[in-house]
Formats: sequence, structure tokens, C-alpha cells
Amino acid sequence: MEESQKLAILESGKNFFRTAIIPNHINNLKKLELKNFNVNPFLINYLAAFLCGDTTPESLAKALVYPRVLGTSLNTTFGMQTQIFISELSQITGGASGIDGIDIEFVDALDGRRKYCQCKAGPQTINNDDVTTILGHFKKLMGKARIDHLKLNFDDLIVGVLYGDKLSSNYNIIASTYPVYAGVDFWEHLTGDRNFYYRLSKVFGEVVEEDNIDGSKLILDKVKELAEEIQEKGGL
Repeated sequence: MEESQKLAILESGKNFFRTAIIPNHINNLKKLELKNFNVNPFLINYLAAFLCGDTTPESLAKALVYPRVLGTSLNTTFGMQTQIFISELSQITGGASGIDGIDIEFVDALDGRRKYCQCKAGPQTINNDDVTTILGHFKKLMGKARIDHLKLNFDDLIVGVLYGDKLSSNYNIIASTYPVYAGVDFWEHLTGDRNFYYRLSKVFGEVVEEDNIDGSKLILDKVKELAEEIQEKGGL
């Protein structure tokens, strides 16, 4: 892959975070209310004390907000919005595939063969039904290739996982027949650059700096708001 295409992917990644991830992340933070939390009364005071050294309303609020805004909320948003990035990626690699079940097509930078790839967000993001669907699409494509006398190998049909390396058992079922490339491996096959995965992950963080987003203030404002609500209730 040419450097210009790599730069286009990096810029596309920034735009993806700028338009699809960050606004949703901030919106989810701002709309958080105490009623949104399924509080375990046996754990929340312990977690507050473990995190902050006390169980004041502010500490309780931090124990609620931090895991949500830095973990579960963002992971959900990323998973739901990933198809946007995959669509942009397909345009850079040569246009969206017209084949059912295939997200992108590209020439593998390592073996020089054309790959037909279904992309997934992360290492735990498919279930049993997804496995059946993916294998069905690939089997259909292999059958069509035989009818059309096309030289298509099993290794030319792949699943590309955008990040991670410890794949779920569902991915391993697919990997017994077709390659599943995840994280560093996927991006190396696509770009030919073993370090591209790290270049891409870095630019996602750069967007926050470039757009002057003060996440810490947004979080603390929400902590203060929930702490006041906890104070009014007399605790959790």
C-alpha cells in the first residue's frame, strides 16, 4: 500500500473519532443520571473507599462515573459506530465490495493475493449466529468461484478484526477454515506496515488534543452533579 493511502486511513480514523465517537461519548456522559446506574449497595461504598479513601458523595459519584465513561459506555459506542469507519476504509482500499458478506477487498501486502474481507470491531464481538452467517457467505463465494472458474483459495477469504489479539472461541471456529487476522496482523496484511496498527491507535488520541476537548472537566462536572444528587438522597 502506498504511503498516501496509509495517510488517508489515518486521517479517516481521526474523522471517524471526531464525528462518530467523541460526540456520542460526550453526549452519553452528559445525559448520565443516578437512575441509570444499577448500584450494588454491597460494593459501591467499598469501591469509593478503595478509589478515593473515603465514602463521601463525591467519592461515590466517582466510583459510578469513572467505569462508565472510561469503559463500558465508550466500548458500546465504538462497537455500534465501527461500520462507519469500515465503510470509509473500503473507499480507500478501492471501493466497497459488491459481494454479499464482504466489507472490503484489497491486495494483501504480504502475499500479493486479492483478499475478500469481512471486518469486525474487536476480539469478542461475534456470537454463534455470526459464525454461521460468515461461514455461509464464504462458502457461497467459494462455490461461485468454482462455477466461474476463478482461482480463489480458502486463504483469500478472511475476517479482519480491527483491534486485539486474544480472539474468542467463535473466531477460532472460523479460523479452522479461513484466516482471521486481528490487530497488528490485520493492519500489516492491509498496509504492509507492521507498525501501522500503533500509528492508527495514536492518532485517535491526537484528536482530543487537536480539538481542545477538556474531558477531565466534563467528567468532574458530571461527578459534581451526581454527588449533589447522592447528598440529597442521603447516600446510596
